[in-house]
Amino acid sequence: MNKIEKITLAHGSGGEPSLKLIKELFLKEFNNPFLSPLTDSAVISLGDKRFAFTTDSYVVKPLFFSGGDIGKLAVAGTINDLSVMGARPLFISCGLIIEEGFEYETLERIILSMKKTASEAGVQIVTGDTKVVEKGAADKIFINTAGVGLVRDGIELQREKIESGDSVIINGTIGDHGISVLSKREGIELESEIESDCKPLNSLITAVLESGADVKFMRDPTRGGLAATLNEFANGMEWGILLNETEIPIRDEVRSISDILGFDPLYIANEGKVVMIVSSMDKDKVLNIMKTHPHGRDARVIGKTVSSPKGIVTLKTIIGGTRIVDMPSGEQLPRIC
Repeated sequence: MNKIEKITLAHGSGGEPSLKLIKELFLKEFNNPFLSPLTDSAVISLGDKRFAFTTDSYVVKPLFFSGGDIGKLAVAGTINDLSVMGARPLFISCGLIIEEGFEYETLERIILSMKKTASEAGVQIVTGDTKVVEKGAADKIFINTAGVGLVRDGIELQREKIESGDSVIINGTIGDHGISVLSKREGIELESEIESDCKPLNSLITAVLESGADVKFMRDPTRGGLAATLNEFANGMEWGILLNETEIPIRDEVRSISDILGFDPLYIANEGKVVMIVSSMDKDKVLNIMKTHPHGRDARVIGKTVSSPKGIVTLKTIIGGTRIVDMPSGEQLPRIC
């Protein structure tokens, strides 16, 4: 592969260029047992307890969109990154980089949104930092959050536990967040507004884990969408993933806008979705739990792990054919998270 000479928007997309940057620079120079698994959070043992630790930065444009805003996004995203590691989110930090001249009332709206989201999820914002840069040195406001959560006893979520025949489950429709942000930013007029799925998923994930269901691994499909997440699951493993296109839940409005703009919903970011790999014997149990939760009413079994082809994600199409679902190779929707 060619050496990276300059950083492009694609390097922040969550796809193949992002993975190349992470492996060739960050992982190479920072490598340690906590970082090397490249999961959504590092799991660290302190005494007889295990903690998940994560961080993320949010640069969404516009700052406010249907169903959320940059503040809600920052808190929910950090909570979800902890939750998919089997952790109970506890504490969050709030780091702000604010452009000179930013309106106080807008900042207050964002902070109140963060407060509300954290409170509803049972998480506390306990530390932070604020920097103000000269006008033109940033685009209004950027937010960094870090989070700490307590990993539940007996929970070991690992790709290595996955085997052929396991079920792939998602808690609802895909592409809502990316299309919501894009339509707001570009001023696309819609007959019915598409609302972002931005929300904390800790209560939904807790309900599934506390049921005793055999959940083997999970992630929230944010940057790069469902395609990127499932490729990360399968990469280098002795099994592959076969998706069923007819079972993947997509709103008609999202599908229509995607078709018009030339986007594939499989690659569009989500901010309130979790993908679980579950033992086939427990798929109905997990599905029923999700469907009785407000954040999982549209849950579906969308595919399964297969013995061949190994390490690859494939899709059984509506017309009966099969195609490969590659890792995203570029930037489709800049500034949506």
